Amino acid sequence: MLFDLYSDWNEKINVISRKDIDNLYTNHVLHSLGIAKVQQFMAGSDILDVGTGGGFPGIPLAILFPDVKFHLVDSIGKKITVVKEVSTALGLKNVKAEQARAEQLKGEYDFIVSRAVTRIKEFHQWIHNKTKDKSIHERDNGILYLKGGDLDEELNELKKPYQLNNLSDYFKEEFFETKKVVYVPL
Repeated sequence: MLFDLYSDWNEKINVISRKDIDNLYTNHVLHSLGIAKVQQFMAGSDILDVGTGGGFPGIPLAILFPDVKFHLVDSIGKKITVVKEVSTALGLKNVKAEQARAEQLKGEYDFIVSRAVTRIKEFHQWIHNKTKDKSIHERDNGILYLKGGDLDEELNELKKPYQLNNLSDYFKEEFFETKKVVYVPL
């Protein structure tokens, strides 16, 4: 069903590279779910997905965690239209989609997730004051950031503690060889 929804919407609004739509499940859905390999969200958690585009990683995570509230934001309105339509078609009651920039948001969240919207230092500046003080999880509230490639230089810029999780430890597909989930406590 996800493939049909995204294929249909992708014909109208390019939310996934047209060359990549056939890889929807591996490169987008499974990649998004890599966050769940690193962090299971407790019922009642609030998760912010910044720069969600067509709903990644937020929609796959919302499907996996129906008792968790997901706030998906993107600055591009037509992408949020797709997120709203896909969420409605899937019957997801735990997704709120909004055209907004992260810096403008007022809420507080347990975790902030994203898929490589910018360098992590800049991302941290956008959202550093958006987490709840108290964590209901074993790990502190913070960022769970999907990134690929060599991240040494980028993570050194951050000057904060972090944990690097290789998705190749969980998924054997070639796509995941250089993909990581970066956890930054806030």
